[in-house]
Amino acid sequence: MARNKFFALGSFLIAATALGAAEARGAEPAAATFQSSCALCHGADGSGQTPAGQSMQIPALDSAPVQSQTDAELADVIANGKNNMPPFKGSLNSDQIRELVAYLRQLKPKM
Repeated sequence: MARNKFFALGSFLIAATALGAAEARGAEPAAATFQSSCALCHGADGSGQTPAGQSMQIPALDSAPVQSQTDAELADVIANGKNNMPPFKGSLNSDQIRELVAYLRQLKPKM
């Protein structure tokens, strides 16, 4: 009986570790895309505190006005641009845009 509990616990831990590793790998491409396509204006942390971000008065990506938008709205802004933001549909595919939206959802406000 103890052997079965140990086996079950071990299996659970292996599965949880594998799932966490897969999620982390999934975030890596989005983080790299963010750094290469977005960070120049939005900053590495999404705060918008860059010379370009400040001159264009870009909102922080972890702010309520940004985070309250639906995934579809954020994807549309990334794809088609808005105000001073250029469109990225020519350089990012739909999967990359979807992954960027998920990445933006992970940004947490600084306390």
